[in-house]
Amino acid sequence: METDRENSPVNSTQKRQTKKSLVLASVMLAMFMGAIEATIVSTAMPAIVADLGGFKLYSWVFSAYLLMNAVTVLIYGKLSDLFGRKPILTVGIIIFLIGSVLCGFSTSMKTLIIFRCIQGFGAGAVTPIATTIVGDIYTAEERAKIQGYLSSVWGISAITGPAIGGLLVQYVSWHYVFWINIPLGILSLVGLWLFLHENIEKKKHEIDYWGAILLTITVSTLMFVLVEGGGKWGSWQIVSLIILSGVALTAFIVHEGRASEPVMPFSIWKERSIFIANITSLTTGVMLIGISSFLPTFVQGVMEQTPIVAGFTLTTMSIGWPIASTLSGRMLITIGYRKTSIIGGAFLIIGSIAFVTMSASSGPVWAAVGSFFIGLGMGLTSTAFIVSIQSSVGWEQRGIATAANMFMRNLGNTIGAALLGGILNNRMINYFSQHDHSLTVDDANMLLKASDRNNLSESVKSILQDGLTFSLHAVYYVVLTFAIVSLLLILFIPKKNNGSV
Repeated sequence: METDRENSPVNSTQKRQTKKSLVLASVMLAMFMGAIEATIVSTAMPAIVADLGGFKLYSWVFSAYLLMNAVTVLIYGKLSDLFGRKPILTVGIIIFLIGSVLCGFSTSMKTLIIFRCIQGFGAGAVTPIATTIVGDIYTAEERAKIQGYLSSVWGISAITGPAIGGLLVQYVSWHYVFWINIPLGILSLVGLWLFLHENIEKKKHEIDYWGAILLTITVSTLMFVLVEGGGKWGSWQIVSLIILSGVALTAFIVHEGRASEPVMPFSIWKERSIFIANITSLTTGVMLIGISSFLPTFVQGVMEQTPIVAGFTLTTMSIGWPIASTLSGRMLITIGYRKTSIIGGAFLIIGSIAFVTMSASSGPVWAAVGSFFIGLGMGLTSTAFIVSIQSSVGWEQRGIATAANMFMRNLGNTIGAALLGGILNNRMINYFSQHDHSLTVDDANMLLKASDRNNLSESVKSILQDGLTFSLHAVYYVVLTFAIVSLLLILFIPKKNNGSV
């Protein structure tokens, strides 16, 4: 659906002034700033904890960022539809940069977590609106190719992030891990304001404040439960939060049906291709976190490889993803959205089978190949989904439609972290109870450091490695199940999309 393009705020006389290549470069800079944040902070965390203390709050440095990102992504998407992409993305980048500066000045883990919340609050605008800008200034055929460029940002960040983080920590200070974002953000802002020209219609909008508040309560409580629930599912605090999330969700749905300019227009979900794309993004999000979180543990703990080798097995996913995204651009035009997505779904299953059949003797190359196939599957499906969604709605809904898809993947990541982490712990407890009652889940940490592993007796090390293998295979069977479900969902995509993007 491209009829809306002639009335788009970046069309007519304004469109001639928008310099696409320079806007694309600015957008990619903004996305790189957000993408590298994940890998570079992970690399620096041991040094940060050693300096600030507070190891028990370790996971919250990541969870705080994830929570605020997930809470705000839909709101930013809707605001960009009301007021234009440039001003909303600008606000998001500025908030992100303020958070980055403050993170570098943190004096304790608690202050770092608060400042990470500010970072996440700004980050919610970056990826969805940057992707939406591409949807605005390029045609459907061009988008298919350009989305491959955007995906390459994640691959580059995955490769360069750990290296840059390691160099900064070793030769300068962990503070610069956060401050490195500042020049990137400023360059992106300059490019956007010089080269992107929007002609937004001046009219009074009815901002859906209640919708935004109810959405924030729903998502933040749900994310908190998924991140922190763990073994506390029966506690009154967790049960209360689940009830609060459910009540807020019900109120949100009722309110959105009545709002004149809702934060989440449910009408877009009635489009079958969008509905399938969003639900499949949820299931692939679960898969993605399952591979990213637990593959290094298997490679280091069971295969007894170094952290660098473990990182390499994940890097192949980040290589496969942009390659597939680039190929997806051509495939969408030649064989269509549905067939491209089906091929991507098949690659997800092949990659998952590699992990299910992986053993200690398989070696890191086997793990890297499985990771690469997952990357191919994610690249083909995610690019096809975004291009299809942006072609199915008009300019006035493109921001929220793009953001909704990314929100579903974020939700899948969080659900996956809680679900798969719970399965891993449960399987390990059961295994150790049958083989050595003195061992606990925390004892598996000794497998991840060569010096600790070498001090273990052969019998204890064998039980720990067998228990970890048994438990991670249970996780990978669940990942395979979600891969199969993803392919089955893709098969429900309307065949009318098969011949065109």
